[in-house]
Amino acid sequence: MDLIKIQQDICNKYEFKFESCEMHLKVGITLDIKEKSKTMPIHALRLPIEGGTNGWYIWSGEYLEDDDFFKPMHAEHLEDYCPLIIPYLGLPTGTRLLIAENGDYVDVWEDLSLLSV
Repeated sequence: MDLIKIQQDICNKYEFKFESCEMHLKVGITLDIKEKSKTMPIHALRLPIEGGTNGWYIWSGEYLEDDDFFKPMHAEHLEDYCPLIIPYLGLPTGTRLLIAENGDYVDVWEDLSLLSV
């Protein structure tokens, strides 16, 4: 199935407007997510698109305010680091996401405070 269609279906399921995620743009991600996501939930949020990013920030484990907590990575590399997140990348700016239990538990919600960051 086409990735865009999968992402649109996810948006419809959670009653959000689809917002394309350009895979050549960068996400902010913790590089240890590959290991941590095996035992901990995956967290993600989408900020407004800015400066070569698609707005997504993705981590697993404890969130830290450190300036170097997130590393830039082109979204096309998520297949190697965090494939469970890919179907959800069409969710719009101002959404948060939690994926747990290897994808068996998913929570998606709107956080309008993300629009003013």
